[in-house]
Amino acid sequence: MNINTLRINGERLVARLKRLGTIGALDGGGVSRLALTTEEKGGRDHLVSEMKALGLAVAIDPLGNIFGTRKGRTAGPAIMLGSHIDTVATGGLYDGALGVLAGLEVIATLNDAGVETENPLVIAAFTNEEGARFQPDMLGSLVFAKGMALEDALEIVSIDGKRLGDELAAIGYAGSDAGPVEIGAYFELHIEQGPVLEDEAIEIGVVRGVQGISWTEITVSGRSTHAGTTPIRLRRDAGLAAARIAAGVGDLVREIGGDMVGTVGAINLTPNLVNVVAEKAVMTVDLRHPDAAVLKAAHERLVAVINAAAEREDVTLSTRMLADFPPTDFAPALVDSVEDAAKALGLSTQRMFSGAGHDAQIIAGLAPAAMIFVPSVNGISHNTTEFTAPADLANGANVLLRVALSRAMPINGEIA
Repeated sequence: MNINTLRINGERLVARLKRLGTIGALDGGGVSRLALTTEEKGGRDHLVSEMKALGLAVAIDPLGNIFGTRKGRTAGPAIMLGSHIDTVATGGLYDGALGVLAGLEVIATLNDAGVETENPLVIAAFTNEEGARFQPDMLGSLVFAKGMALEDALEIVSIDGKRLGDELAAIGYAGSDAGPVEIGAYFELHIEQGPVLEDEAIEIGVVRGVQGISWTEITVSGRSTHAGTTPIRLRRDAGLAAARIAAGVGDLVREIGGDMVGTVGAINLTPNLVNVVAEKAVMTVDLRHPDAAVLKAAHERLVAVINAAAEREDVTLSTRMLADFPPTDFAPALVDSVEDAAKALGLSTQRMFSGAGHDAQIIAGLAPAAMIFVPSVNGISHNTTEFTAPADLANGANVLLRVALSRAMPINGEIA
């Protein structure tokens, strides 16, 4: 059989996504499967069942990362396809899940065709990629790649006050297995989560790398006083200081320009009352750029903005780094293989950086890695209305199939 004749079953892939989407489903659409919750346990149980039905050997490591392995003719380096199945609180059906379930569809396609690969194929679902419940994000892949000690990860406390190790044990996913020891290549299929591909009518995004990400939590401490009786000159207003910081983030991002982006995603005031000057503000700043030097300069400017706001409003402050991921360049040979595969299938392509963080950027420190993007309708993600057309899902999965086989099969491209 010639490798060029193999295609995934697009309808079956959509059905897989919809089935998983019923677990943690929200009224009116979308899904909520925060990491290590009861809902995510349901998703994990479903995934393990699907893996076993395809004949995969399932392994669960001590942080709950799930690996389903299809043996190859040899015990050579594994070709890994993966992503995650945890979501944000109001997520869609495609973010993360596509990469895992398209991996299952690759396996199903090979099983249907009776194809045996030279190298093992591993489908991976990493724990807590979103960072919506436990921080930092990409935690499962970070520990797997030895970027964080397992012991430290297990002690992380969630936004609802729960210890990660306890929650992992409570859902029955504190495993004792090891993941693949040697990875020959890692491919992650993902929705773009942005508007570029759709806006430019491009079918496949060839991802060159992931821009750097810096998350800072800022705590501003002032004094709570009456909103009507305290003159402005005598106030120590934490809320006003937070507003100045937020405006400063917008200014520095616009001044740097180019690919620089910054977001103040959360501001919580205490006591949060209409007629009381806030005594405390806790806020977050998310800075991103594909160039490490530019990102460092932006962070230095953020520090200056914070200090200026504190001095002007006579407040004190403290900061805490929530995440600090440098820009990541993917393996050029794998990036080229994604582009070649898409063009061989007659699909239009564009090379681009990912604006969002992904497990692929962590695995890239351990093994050669690359990503495949498919369009997101209206550029919407982390939202219940997240959608990617079935044809685009199939296109991405077919590129995934092709690049996986290009690494797992003999060079001649023939399947014995």
